[in-house]
Amino acid sequence: MPIKIPSERLTASTRRRFLSVAGSGLGALAFGSLMEGSGRAAENPLAPRTPHLAPKAKSVIWLFMEGGASHVDTFDPKPALRRLDGQPVPDSFDPPKITAMGTAGNTIMTDQREWAQHGQSGLWVSNWYSHVAHHVDDLAVIRSCWADGLNHVGSVCQMNTGSILAGRPSLGAWVTYGLGAANNNLPTFVVLDTEAPLNGGAKNWSAGFLPAVYQGTRFQKDGPPILNLANPETVGDAQQRGKLDFLGRINRHHAERHPGESELDARLESYELAWRMQANAPEAVDIASESEATRRLYGLDDDFLRPCAEKLLLARRLVERGVRFVEVYAGSWDAHSNIEGNHSKWCRYTDQPIAGLLADLKSRGLLDETLVVWAGEFGRTPFNEKGDGRDHNPWGFTIWMAGGGVQGGQTIGSTDEIGLRAIDKPYHVHDIHATVLDALGLNHLSLTYLHNGRSERPTVNGGNLIEGLFA
Repeated sequence: MPIKIPSERLTASTRRRFLSVAGSGLGALAFGSLMEGSGRAAENPLAPRTPHLAPKAKSVIWLFMEGGASHVDTFDPKPALRRLDGQPVPDSFDPPKITAMGTAGNTIMTDQREWAQHGQSGLWVSNWYSHVAHHVDDLAVIRSCWADGLNHVGSVCQMNTGSILAGRPSLGAWVTYGLGAANNNLPTFVVLDTEAPLNGGAKNWSAGFLPAVYQGTRFQKDGPPILNLANPETVGDAQQRGKLDFLGRINRHHAERHPGESELDARLESYELAWRMQANAPEAVDIASESEATRRLYGLDDDFLRPCAEKLLLARRLVERGVRFVEVYAGSWDAHSNIEGNHSKWCRYTDQPIAGLLADLKSRGLLDETLVVWAGEFGRTPFNEKGDGRDHNPWGFTIWMAGGGVQGGQTIGSTDEIGLRAIDKPYHVHDIHATVLDALGLNHLSLTYLHNGRSERPTVNGGNLIEGLFA
């Protein structure tokens, strides 16, 4: 049901009141709880909620190949590229009039990959993903995806929020809002950031118009994953507990005098969550406790692979402990020139760690309850840019999913003969989001939030489930 927000709660009567509610840090979480509450004391906004449907998965690990990996060089072989190499794009393929870098008139460029069929299913994978190829019988490769944006900022935003314009909640925020927390001692939605500055930054894991409590928690690449998690050396546990108890008494005293200000209850809850995280999060992020065999499986013994391997191993540890949505950004795939150098690097960087993740999840019995998604914001064109690169392609590209009830060993949909446009069973970003939510037991049409008098939902006014994906 849509959440009703009393109009008197939406307007801060004074600048002082607004700043006291939304000023900083944990206060923002309190403000989020306030916004969800009614005239009575606000309930815990992260309390577990009953899904709409029987869930196929408990958690999602979204592997985000930021920059746009080339589908025609990885999971969507196109022999026609070799036959048409160096020729203009035939009119029969409806070449776009506008592209991101003005390459619509450029000639077709062949791939340089070795392709082979793998597993019992015989799915095609290029030699750039030789480790993942061992797991094709667990993969559903969706070759007919499309999106609306031409450039990175809008396209990354759409793959995260459903819109090329900033301001809407991210998919992880919708999941958190719809299901609440499965572990009260850890964030419900975690972001493991990329190696380079991410296009669009924090808006990609924002709560948008949802209460701020549902936004993603970004873990740092270097040092302690969670900022300010550890107390200063001069502050012990007893002192920290005493400080929180003292703040609680002050806030409760104020609440008795102002019973209508339910944000105080939410503020108290946010302090308690921070306290619980101080006690539990260090163990969750301690990948040093993993066995040597597990570390080698992901590639932690390889200096080049280690940053990606650490993130994917941490992702497994988080879903194992009840984190519902983990987004892992890996690589910088924007190959406008020298696609051989760029993709060789990033495929090697992600190949073994992703294969290790799939194998590790499966061996622990977690793959059946964890939906793994491999996707970027778009694909890349079959025609060249700068002679040896590829432009952005939102008209047809590939993603794959595994685990979480997915029927592996299949391809769904197709692009045309050169990989330019999705032609058979085209699926928009909204369809991808609707399907991920469905795996978690959430109906995208029923998951709504009242915003500015309108019941908003994660797929706006679209979204169909990907047919045949689930077993």
